Amino acid sequence: MAVSAAFAAAKLETLLISNTTSSAAAPIAAASPAQVGLFPRSARAARRSLQMSSASALNLNVNSTSSSVRCEVASDFSVETSDKMDFATNAASSSSASASSLSALEQLKTSAADRYTKERSSIVVIGLSVHTAPVEMREKLAIPEAEWPRAIGELCGLNHIEEAAVLSTCNRMEIYVVALSQHRGVKEVTEWMSKTSGIPVSEICKHRFLLYNKDATRHIFEVSAGLDSLVLGEGQILAQVKQVVKVGQGVVGFGRNISGLFKHAITVGKRVRTETNIAAGAVSVSSAAVELALMKLPESSHATARMLVIGAGKMGKLVIKHLVAKGCTKMVVANRSEDRVSAIREEMKDIEIIYKPLGEMMECAALADVVFTSTASETPLFLKEHVTDLPPVDPRVGGLRLFVDISVPRNVGACVNEIEAARVYNVDDLKEVVAANKEDRHRKAMEAQAIIAEESKQFEAWRDSLETVPTIKKLRAYAERIRAAELEKCLSKMGDDLPKKSRRAVDDLSRGIVNKLLHGPMQHLRCDGSDSRTLSETLENMHALNRMFNLETEISVLEQKIRAKVEQAQK
Repeated sequence: MAVSAAFAAAKLETLLISNTTSSAAAPIAAASPAQVGLFPRSARAARRSLQMSSASALNLNVNSTSSSVRCEVASDFSVETSDKMDFATNAASSSSASASSLSALEQLKTSAADRYTKERSSIVVIGLSVHTAPVEMREKLAIPEAEWPRAIGELCGLNHIEEAAVLSTCNRMEIYVVALSQHRGVKEVTEWMSKTSGIPVSEICKHRFLLYNKDATRHIFEVSAGLDSLVLGEGQILAQVKQVVKVGQGVVGFGRNISGLFKHAITVGKRVRTETNIAAGAVSVSSAAVELALMKLPESSHATARMLVIGAGKMGKLVIKHLVAKGCTKMVVANRSEDRVSAIREEMKDIEIIYKPLGEMMECAALADVVFTSTASETPLFLKEHVTDLPPVDPRVGGLRLFVDISVPRNVGACVNEIEAARVYNVDDLKEVVAANKEDRHRKAMEAQAIIAEESKQFEAWRDSLETVPTIKKLRAYAERIRAAELEKCLSKMGDDLPKKSRRAVDDLSRGIVNKLLHGPMQHLRCDGSDSRTLSETLENMHALNRMFNLETEISVLEQKIRAKVEQAQK
């Protein structure tokens, strides 16, 4: 069970602050449950301060004479204590204060507020994409694949983040998290993005988008299906989503909710491509780059234009393949080593592919009409001063040298556009290719949306079913304890000379009885979309079982989450 945004944030912050105190101080008299109140607040309500006690159960200390904790929440309730507490200045009085103090967790259990702990954690996506942010900002935020595990670890180290994943491509930078508190989680992640990129929080907020729970689920499904790409049905994004799962395996923080979300997104992406015609035509950034270049060239020059591809990695190889598919039979490929180019040449034996070392890049550009760049260089390969002295392009191929840059960070500086005889196109310019087939894209997207809606319901049903897992486990454990105890009594009465076969029969009988008795309750705790039972009915059944058998699932899960964060902060 996930925790209330208001109370989890307040309690967690108190525990973290208390555990990081450098020196011990006198205990504080705890606020009694009667002193803690709940009241509705407007959307613009001011922050309230919360005074917390030292937690004797967790052996927590505080070191400031002003121990109130600011608790800013985004929920409909806030917590406040009515009176400010005075520190004990005398050592003799500290013992009486300690006797009346309650731990932070004990306050939570005894207060009237724990009825709000039934709210579960939220799946949140904080992102910037080609639709919301310029390439200059995205390239600063970009996180290399090798750094994804580190980023997940840092994100899960934030106070209100339980799980995390990073999806960083040339068109998007999106962070998916499971947050204990939506408001605080978003704030912490945004500040982390600002810290790692050097971009002010205010600038990130102007261009970011925020999606929660069902909207976040639908978004990643649309991304995986290629519906959010510049080119409808782009196949490369599905491979990138798969890579998130591959990299996340075994990484602490890539937990059950996030991994389940991305695995389901892969299923959706495959199904959409199989059941619709969404992959027809330009289906990747590289194919759109080729189409854009051909759109800018006179049609009569398509077969004769001199093509240069800089970089023979995944993207460069795809550019070569799409050039061949469009009828190109000769091209120059500049790369650091010849191995990859030789492999591509072996694969396309009928095509003349000329290898040049990267050091001869400028000489090659001087002889090319179209230059495709797709390298991992963090600094531009072409600037204005590099291109100014290049010889002019034949008027029969348009008289302009085209630079199609599909790299992030960019390989070609925007300043090259200041040269009359050159034009630069980057990933943002691929929108023009998408617009060329707008009507067909809309029809295919409608088909895909129906699939996504169906799969979203299935995923939400799966996630809803996780709500009852702790209760199911505790109910089984409770029944097993009783079975084992009663079985032991029975066997002891039957004597030590009872044959093994008879012992086994009695044991099997007891297990069978327990399983049959539990079958009904277990069925009413399942909510996986396979029947008409609603989530609210299932949760009612769960709470009833918690009360009847005193399972206390919600509080124990809350304790686990807070304790886990405290232990994480102490490491």
